[in-house]
Amino acid sequence: MPWHRLILLCLLAVFLRTAAALDSQDFLPPEQAFKLTATAETPDKVELHWQIVEGYHLYRDKTKFQSQTESIQLGQATMPEGIGEHDPSLGEVVVYRNALDVTLPLINQNHETQLKLLVKYQGCADAGVCYPPQKMVLDVVLPSAPPVVNGNAINQFVKGLKGLTPGLFSSELLPPEQAFQFFATLKDPHTVQATWQIAEGYYLYKDKLSVKTEGSTQTRLTPLQLPEGAAYHDAEFGQVQIYRNQISVNIPLLRDSKAAETIKLLAKFQGCADRGVCYPPMQSEVSLDLPAADTLPQTKPVVATELSEQDKIVNALRHDSLALTLFSFFGFGLLLAFTPCVFPMIPILSGIIVGHGDRIGTRKAFMLSLSYVFASALMYTVFGVLAALFGSNLQATFQEPWVIAVFSGLFVVLSLSMFGFYHLELPKSLQAVLHNSSDKHRDGSYLGAGIMGALSSLIVGPCVAAPLAAALIYIGQTGDVVLGGSALFVMAMGMGAPLLLLGASAGKLLPKAGDWLNATKAVFGVAMLAVAVWMLSRILPAAVTMFLWALLLVIPAIFLGAIDSLPESASGWHKLWKGLGIVMLVFGILQLIGLSAGNGNPLQPLQGMGLSAQAQPVQGLSFQRVASVTELDQRIEQASASGKSVMLDFYADWCVSCKEMEAYTFTDSQVKQQLANFVVLQADVTANNEADKALLKRFELIGPPGIIFFGADGRERTAQRVIGYQDAATFLKTLQQL
Repeated sequence: MPWHRLILLCLLAVFLRTAAALDSQDFLPPEQAFKLTATAETPDKVELHWQIVEGYHLYRDKTKFQSQTESIQLGQATMPEGIGEHDPSLGEVVVYRNALDVTLPLINQNHETQLKLLVKYQGCADAGVCYPPQKMVLDVVLPSAPPVVNGNAINQFVKGLKGLTPGLFSSELLPPEQAFQFFATLKDPHTVQATWQIAEGYYLYKDKLSVKTEGSTQTRLTPLQLPEGAAYHDAEFGQVQIYRNQISVNIPLLRDSKAAETIKLLAKFQGCADRGVCYPPMQSEVSLDLPAADTLPQTKPVVATELSEQDKIVNALRHDSLALTLFSFFGFGLLLAFTPCVFPMIPILSGIIVGHGDRIGTRKAFMLSLSYVFASALMYTVFGVLAALFGSNLQATFQEPWVIAVFSGLFVVLSLSMFGFYHLELPKSLQAVLHNSSDKHRDGSYLGAGIMGALSSLIVGPCVAAPLAAALIYIGQTGDVVLGGSALFVMAMGMGAPLLLLGASAGKLLPKAGDWLNATKAVFGVAMLAVAVWMLSRILPAAVTMFLWALLLVIPAIFLGAIDSLPESASGWHKLWKGLGIVMLVFGILQLIGLSAGNGNPLQPLQGMGLSAQAQPVQGLSFQRVASVTELDQRIEQASASGKSVMLDFYADWCVSCKEMEAYTFTDSQVKQQLANFVVLQADVTANNEADKALLKRFELIGPPGIIFFGADGRERTAQRVIGYQDAATFLKTLQQL
């Protein structure tokens, strides 16, 4: 065979073999070429593993991570160095072959057990074919965090035990990078969130913390605004402030350019272990990729940040003495006693006292009141502590329609017994048991009053005010159940103090027997029915509620003799009751007329019927409803793009203070004028579903009412937060501060 044919056949064989190899390889799908798995051994760390098929590689700088679970943020990923190679298209690059393991720290403050993680990556085959950028969303199950034992007494006991028996607790000190972990993430193109994760048994000094930019950059950091730390006497530095567990702070950025860039942050800090060993000053460097900014702030961010009312109370809890704290919260409770949340408890307690008839005395009336108030305060405290620790308003759970209906039915049953339809008492067998155990409790009345007090605190008045919010925030942040729970308890006792005065006076003022006692019982029976209707108004249509109010006025008016003629010998009291009955009858009839005309406001039944120039209904604010965190962020972003500020109102049908704000504050002409250029949003959290809870958790709110303001730059104006009811005059002052 000629030599040139032999060469041709050899070249043809090589070509066919190469083609066959390429065809057999057929370039694996990306999920097979780069097989990705994710696992989590602890709630604050995820391990990612890529199994890379031979002949393929991943690019280091194309590998990105993003949390799609709002309550979980990502720290700086720990990635291996990789292999330096020259890419024909990208130049000098770093790639991974065979396998890639990445450790991704998590900032999981709420101890979530599910993470939705977006992973972006890109790779190529060595044959020269590259895949488009890949995006994969992983659902990672996070283990539950181990329970933390709270309470200063327990901590002090353990510390003392360690001091007496150091040999039993000897262990190696953690390396500094494990004892104090620093993370930095982007909240938005103009804000960095810096977080230090501090191991149990270690602490950081407040005055040793700093963050600054490194290298050449067009972005500057505003001065670090750190929250108040815990007071601590240090052997080396004297009286200092320290942080434990975790410290997180937002740092506004001053950007001189809209262009995207990478900045390097250098954090410096110093801390110690509780056993008395201190670490030398440490530092940690983090790189962040700033996206292009649509706009630059017209003014520099305000450096001196005011605290909201509840934040000021939180700081007082941290630093005031126990006696001063408890005294202050008792005063807060006295002020809250005159809010609509406590008013419905007056006819409830009065009905309990009056229900005992001529058996009641001053001492027993006071003891019944004390049982009612103490049980109410105890339940208020227990559920408040649970709400703070688990981040859920458990009182809102008791606003389900069936719970409201059952409790309202209970008041109807109690009221009918006061009208003499039947007599309520414990079964004879149970009365005998109570008689044998204690003569004071022979009728079970104290126990019954306590049960009613506990239920009332959960169902009748689930109000949120600044002192309550502050106590719950303090418990949630510090885990100090002892101080936080004590503050809640004395505040609840302060709220019940007027009820104790009512009970102490009832024994003297109430008649002992005769027709007067029966008349008094009937009055409080009507009051019980009023509480039942008031509670049903949370779950019934306005027209139905107005009809019930009309019945509650008309029927008792007839019993008061409103339509009966007065005898010539009628006493002054008889005439007084008849006059009261006529007023009730007329007002009830007006409500029925207004109801037939389509009105639903029982206090203004003829409103909007055109009887006068001022009879037109007063319109409140026209809110735009938001139902999720994502929708809220979109509305704020749209408002910011239009240069408008935003007001977000948290509302619920069962929130008494919310309805007060709606009826009296948001209808004020001056308030509406001040809010004319605002985008007014409203989050209706009546259903208390997962989306509602996420919205509340976003702003660390336990429940409504709560009003949040955002400036035209999209940032919250924390100092102007409104927690609880504000009348129009007070609310105007808040708006003027904006």
